[in-house]
Amino acid sequence: MGFISGKVMLEHAYENQYGVGAFSAHNAETIMAIIEAAEEMNAPIMIQVGQKVIQTIGMEPMKQLIDYYAKEVQVPVAIHLDHSRSLEQTSRAIQLGFQSVMFDGSALEFDENSRIMRIVSETAKSLGIGSEGEIGKIGGTEDDITVDEKDALITSVEEAVAFVEATDVDYLAISIGTAHGIYKATPNLRLDRLDEISKAVRRPIVLHGGSDVPDEQVQRAIELGVAKINVDTELRQAFTRGVQEYWAENPEGIVIADSLGAGKNKMKEKVKEKIRAFGSEGKAASFAKKENIVMI
Repeated sequence: MGFISGKVMLEHAYENQYGVGAFSAHNAETIMAIIEAAEEMNAPIMIQVGQKVIQTIGMEPMKQLIDYYAKEVQVPVAIHLDHSRSLEQTSRAIQLGFQSVMFDGSALEFDENSRIMRIVSETAKSLGIGSEGEIGKIGGTEDDITVDEKDALITSVEEAVAFVEATDVDYLAISIGTAHGIYKATPNLRLDRLDEISKAVRRPIVLHGGSDVPDEQVQRAIELGVAKINVDTELRQAFTRGVQEYWAENPEGIVIADSLGAGKNKMKEKVKEKIRAFGSEGKAASFAKKENIVMI
């Protein structure tokens, strides 16, 4: 099937009550791990390009890598720009052909966040791609962006509704008790608040900080309207452990393809585990032909 609009992908998930895994990629091997897992599980996926990758590799080279490895993929794929903090970067991603973009203005005042998000949303709609915005601050650190726990706020229904009305964003990231990174204690998501917001905004909700959240809480969140679950930290952990295990067994091993390949295989199994937990296994087959939209 290949590349499709993130809006189309998440609306399908939202309507059919499953979650799309939005998996962060960092190099060629992590891209291959995500794609191979999706193909084997026949699942739609988002491949996320985050700020750390943009700082180290560059947004355009990373987009080209994903384009290359996904060119013959048989499942729906959307390339997503994650946590952009500038209109300029978000616009550049749209120019490069991303199928989904996030402008993260959660650190801004409400009016400024809404103003920029409205521009992004209108541009995305004119091109048929998806837009994501964030209201409420999600704790933890991701790609050098840190929000202290004391500054992380549970999103209110009123501000979520006001933000959606002001921006008409396609899918909304909210703060309901998740955090970027690995948790020091088992998180307890504010599922009651998620339910209230989901019913009020009537569009797909995004769960950031999806790593290390118990499966049963994620599955309940999906039932309540979450359609996109971001996973990064657990994937990086799996990849690194795969490389470490290879070196433990082969202390003299210097063939990079072998050590990185071990990391790739370990990460692929983690992606497959998440796909099963999110209920997206086999869902690629349910996309109608009219939804087979190739984004160029």
